[in-house]
Amino acid sequence: MTNNTIAFIGAGNMSRAIIAGLVANGYPAKNIIAANPSIGKLDALHQDFGITITQDNVAACSQADLIVLAVKPHFIQPVCEQLAKNVSLSNKCFVSVAAGVNIKPIQNALGFAAPVIRCMPNTPSQLGLGVSGMFASAEVSDPQKHLADTLMASVGIVQWLEAEENIDDLIAVSGSGPAYFFAFMEAMQNKAIALGFNPQQARALVQQTALGAAQMVVENHDQEISTLRENVTSKGGTTQQALLTFAQGGLPELVDKAMQAAKDRAIAMAKDNA
Repeated sequence: MTNNTIAFIGAGNMSRAIIAGLVANGYPAKNIIAANPSIGKLDALHQDFGITITQDNVAACSQADLIVLAVKPHFIQPVCEQLAKNVSLSNKCFVSVAAGVNIKPIQNALGFAAPVIRCMPNTPSQLGLGVSGMFASAEVSDPQKHLADTLMASVGIVQWLEAEENIDDLIAVSGSGPAYFFAFMEAMQNKAIALGFNPQQARALVQQTALGAAQMVVENHDQEISTLRENVTSKGGTTQQALLTFAQGGLPELVDKAMQAAKDRAIAMAKDNA
C-alpha cells in the first residue's frame, strides 16, 4: 500500500491532520502530494512533513492512485469537472471528506461511475483521536478500500457503513458529537466560575474530569457505560441528586431531539447538493 501515491485537493485542517497521521505512521512522504490555490498552507505542509506540493490540481491528480477531495462542498463539482477534462481518471479512486455531498453527484461531475468513497471524519482527527465513517461505491476495489482504510486509520478509528444514508446517522453521533461535549463542558465551567473558582481553575477541573471520564470508558470497554455511571452514584449522595436533576430536566429526551435534528440537517444538506 505504501507504494501508492495519495493526492490531497485542499490543504486545510483535515488534510493536514491526515497527512500528519500518515507520515507519523510510516507512510512515505514522497508518495503524498497536496494541491491548494494559495501557497501558504502548502509551504507549511512541505516544511513540516516533507511532502510534494503544487498549486495545480491536475498535476497532483495525474500522479495519484488515491485522490482525497478535501475542499468545501460547493467546490466539489467544479474541481471534479476540472479533473474530468484534464486527467485520465481510470484506475483512480476518490475519497470525499466534504460534508453533505453524496457519491452520485461526485460521479456525475467526474463524468462516469468512478470508484468513490464517502468519508465523514470528525475534528478530533486532528489529534489522532478521530472517528471516520466510510461508505464505498460498488466500483471501489478491495485494494482501493484497504488503501482508504489505511488513510483514515492514521487519524483514529474507522467504521465502514453498510449504506450511504448511514453517514447521516454517524454525523449525528460522532461528526457533530464533539460539540455536544464542548457545550456541556462550557456549562460546567461557567457554573464552576459562579461557585468561586477562577477561569483557569474552572477549565482545569472540567477538562481533566472529562478526560478522566472518557478514559475510564475506554479502559473499561467490557462494562456498559450505564454501569460506570452507577458505580459512581451512591444512593442518596451528591451524584445521584445531580443525575436526578438532569433526568427531571429531560436530558435524555433533549439529547435524542438534538441528535435527530443533526441527522435531519445532514439529510437536507445532501439534498441541496444533489
